[in-house]
Amino acid sequence: MTAQTTQFQIEGMTCAACVGRVEKALTSVAGVQDAAVNLATETARVSYDAPADVPGLIDRLKSAGYPARIETVTLDIEGMTCASCVGRVDKALEAVPGVIRVAVNLANETAQVEYAEGAVNLSDLLNAAKSAGYPAKPRDTGAKQVENRKEEEAKALRKRLILAAALALPVFILEMGGHLVPAFHHWIDMTIGQQTSWLLQFVLTTLVLIGPGLSFYTKGFPALFKGAPDMNSLVAVGTAAAYGFSVVATFAPQVLPGGTRAVYFESAAVIVVLILLGRYLEARAKGRTGQAIRKLLGLQVKTARVEREGTAVDLPIEEVQPGDIVLVRPGERIAVDGAVIEGKSYVDESMITGEPLPVAKEQGAHVVGGTVNGTGMLRFQAEKVGNDTMLAQIIRMVEQAQGAKLPIQGMVDRITLWFVPVVMGVALLTMIAWAAFGPSPALTHALVAGVAVLIIACPCAMGLATPTSIMVGTGRAAEMGVLFRKGDALQALEGVDVVALDKTGTLTEGHPALTDFVVADGFDRADLLRKVAAVEALSEHPIARAIVAAAEGQVPEAENFGSVTGYGVIGTVDGARVMVGADRLMTRRKVDMGPLEAAGKALAQAGKTPLYAAVDGQIAAVIAVSDPVKATTKEVIAAFHAKGLQVAMITGDNQATAQAIAAELGIDHVVAEVLPQGKVEALQSLQAGGRKVAFVGDGINDAPALAHADVGIAVGSGTDVAIESADVVLMSGDLRGVVNAFGISGRTMTNIKQNLFWAFGYNTALIPVAAGVFYPLFGWQLSPMLAAGAMAMSSVFVLSNALRLRRVKPDLQLTEKKG
Repeated sequence: MTAQTTQFQIEGMTCAACVGRVEKALTSVAGVQDAAVNLATETARVSYDAPADVPGLIDRLKSAGYPARIETVTLDIEGMTCASCVGRVDKALEAVPGVIRVAVNLANETAQVEYAEGAVNLSDLLNAAKSAGYPAKPRDTGAKQVENRKEEEAKALRKRLILAAALALPVFILEMGGHLVPAFHHWIDMTIGQQTSWLLQFVLTTLVLIGPGLSFYTKGFPALFKGAPDMNSLVAVGTAAAYGFSVVATFAPQVLPGGTRAVYFESAAVIVVLILLGRYLEARAKGRTGQAIRKLLGLQVKTARVEREGTAVDLPIEEVQPGDIVLVRPGERIAVDGAVIEGKSYVDESMITGEPLPVAKEQGAHVVGGTVNGTGMLRFQAEKVGNDTMLAQIIRMVEQAQGAKLPIQGMVDRITLWFVPVVMGVALLTMIAWAAFGPSPALTHALVAGVAVLIIACPCAMGLATPTSIMVGTGRAAEMGVLFRKGDALQALEGVDVVALDKTGTLTEGHPALTDFVVADGFDRADLLRKVAAVEALSEHPIARAIVAAAEGQVPEAENFGSVTGYGVIGTVDGARVMVGADRLMTRRKVDMGPLEAAGKALAQAGKTPLYAAVDGQIAAVIAVSDPVKATTKEVIAAFHAKGLQVAMITGDNQATAQAIAAELGIDHVVAEVLPQGKVEALQSLQAGGRKVAFVGDGINDAPALAHADVGIAVGSGTDVAIESADVVLMSGDLRGVVNAFGISGRTMTNIKQNLFWAFGYNTALIPVAAGVFYPLFGWQLSPMLAAGAMAMSSVFVLSNALRLRRVKPDLQLTEKKG
């Protein structure tokens, strides 16, 4: 049985330790093959087969303390007439992977579907109902969009933050004001008194902890009791210790050793405020990391103008079918993918390909949903709709890449799984050491140091370091027209040593063109080209088509046409007998090639195919036809060399021709005379000695090589098969996109390493400070409040650093207009 893959939106994950526990919970389910959890997107992507199923996975997540988000949608169902219809609709909707429960109501012709958010798209449900013979449409069109959830979460956190800050501020002033300004301390003693001050602090801090801060305890303590402590556990234990000690000092001071009576209400209250501030800033920043996906979703058109029974009507995009005739007016966004059947216009495809110049569209041209029509009117036939459109595929690719787990993340996960328990152990040892060996009041010092260790070590920044950079980096790449189909290609590209390029269609235009036309004395170039093209127009050979194209339609009719297989063609044009063919045709017909023979040999040495033309038995011209190198190829190869990469060319050309092209372009390695099925062997030869090879190709016969390479890069002008075999897809046929792929990969990996260095360095450096290791030497002891502030800011730093990738510029700007 083929494994299924589904995705869940997970609640309650706050740090890297949570990620490890969610993965452990999912992989413990029988039938689960792989689980990749992403803290930044709060998703879990699971590959599984029987006996695992979606309801079982959801139950396991719930029991682990990290429930999957559940969504409910109500669909209006057409065509139901009896109970058997209800059964068929129920069965069709339940069969959609990710659906948990279906309730079909015949009376009001609706179906209420409960499903795991992230695992199911609305279009999946609509298609399932339609395939069963019961067209459906959503009743609740105002349902909250996934991409707005972070914004709503930030608003909720903002409310909690404001309430917590309003309650904590008087506590902070009452307690810390006395330490900072001795006169204020005396004033408190003389007016309300110390005990009343502590009672006020107790009331206000209690409101903070049972109100805005309650979630730390409802999540943290259950996780701790299950033996799987997380960030919430650290905060809960730390603040509860400070609060509990203060309550005892306030209401039962007699149980404390002499000289240790003090309160830390302000620490408990302010820690909650600072951590809520950090989470609020995180939620806002996380929302910006998904900006690329929101931009892509924003390109999706909601309605389309479709011809139905001779009349143009506006329909919801879900109702557009393949074969429908769609009208797009000037300035409108194209609704779905299709082929133009009438009209002329220029279309801005930059949001898909990254190329800035509009592309001409006329009859027969393909248009892509989400792109913007220019000033002309277009009438086109829909070919791909819904989830099959290029835009929908791009969104899926970007989402999958953003949810990917790079090899570097594996190290982080292994560390963070044991990090929180170790920190709690360190905090306990810290308190014991201070209580046993610390200066008076030892118990107070022990409490401060233990709480500071717990708070400073929250591993939020560790968990966010990698996924946030991946999200922003792959999103920015998509805006450049570079799609990472597999997220781990981001890291794999960084280790590539050699870029292998297929010649035809990748380095070259992919079709022959007339490159040289050397005319003998006594002949007019334009007239001779017309005569040669007239004869070649009757031939089916690709070289013939290149010559005819060069004549630009000024072609007379040829008579008495004849083809000499393996030699060339002959015909009569304007009363003149014209022969066109290889040198052996001229030799056979005893035509003296004179000085043009040397010119032909020079063209052959340059990697071109020479042909000769004779008129009435007299040599007239030597013609060179070749697959021209793309205008940008030389610039691209120079850019690869600047990045320290070697460049290889794989071609079916003979060795001499291949070497001539390589010398012209500055290519380092040439693998010539390769048959289509031999490209994999060619790559293996380049991989000798442990070199990592990226292969760039575009055709069906490139698919095995794309799959075999360490990184396969398919140009978007290629076939669907090639694209499905690739790790990276260029939406434009412009090779400069490959350079940009390497550029965004390098910058993203640098960004990840910066984040990890900060996250690990921060914890490594500050845990000893919080524990009081430097107290005997310098008198340093970290306040729990400062620890909370520093911990919150470390996460914000990591997110802010990742967001810098949104401003990355392409290494090479795409400016060429597609033909």
